[in-house]
Amino acid sequence: MSTSKKRKKLSLKEGLLKYNMKTIWIDGKKMAKDVMDNLRPRIDRLQRVPRLDVIWVGDHSASSIYVRHKKEKAESLGICVNIHHLPETTTQDELYHLIDKLNQDDAVDGVMVQMPLPKHMNMNEVLDMVAPDKDVDGLTTINLGKLICGIDGLIPCTPKACMNLIESVVPDLSGKTAIVIGRSRLVGKPMFHLLLSKHCTVIQAHSKTEDLCGLCRQADIVVVATGHAGLIGGDDVKVGSVVIDVGISRQEDGTIKGDVRSDEIDGIAYAATPVPGGVGPMTVAMLMENTVKAAEIHQGV
Repeated sequence: MSTSKKRKKLSLKEGLLKYNMKTIWIDGKKMAKDVMDNLRPRIDRLQRVPRLDVIWVGDHSASSIYVRHKKEKAESLGICVNIHHLPETTTQDELYHLIDKLNQDDAVDGVMVQMPLPKHMNMNEVLDMVAPDKDVDGLTTINLGKLICGIDGLIPCTPKACMNLIESVVPDLSGKTAIVIGRSRLVGKPMFHLLLSKHCTVIQAHSKTEDLCGLCRQADIVVVATGHAGLIGGDDVKVGSVVIDVGISRQEDGTIKGDVRSDEIDGIAYAATPVPGGVGPMTVAMLMENTVKAAEIHQGV
């Protein structure tokens, strides 16, 4: 009889600790390129070139970079892009008239309003000015309501990007515990419902949450979207978890930092997204995907 003992199967946590496994840093740039490549044949099947109209109000420094980047990516796919750059003094009524004009233009497939808006404008009211079938940001009340009810619609780009990144390393999320830190209309709230739709048990944390670290350490999936640089560190996450960093904070020296102290979670998290190069590129890719989907709907493809 063999005296060798049956080798014990190590858990993910034990494996990480025993073998000092490295965190998988999810390459958002590569994933975004794959999404864009898959969109090209869908665009070729359309009867006309898709058109995206981007409205940018004011002179927020980062907005000019984001708008230019979106335009470049869209045009690289053959999507027609029109930029409407309005002065800071534009009234909400003037903005409404432009959006209403684009809503009624059959040549326009997608309309998006670049954030942030000037302080004198109401973000929720402006987002709901966009026709739901042209709402490629997926942020109108109607599209958010469809998401909550599990009805097909245009899904918010950043949460949709996060889900793609998560499922690239954990395809089956059923039964996992997830925490979403942040409750904004743009990311936190829709992210909660996307995770719920994948059968996760979801915790929604925010600025009033008590024992945030304790809750994070319970989670298999951590999505951080607060805009507070370095909020989450190595002591805050469970060994073997997946950490998605949505935050972008520009420092005085021009560098960009996320909400997660990435150096601290390296070797603790099973997988995580870098900043930059993680959620950002995929968010732009999801905007392109939503634009193509809207064009397919309008053209009956």
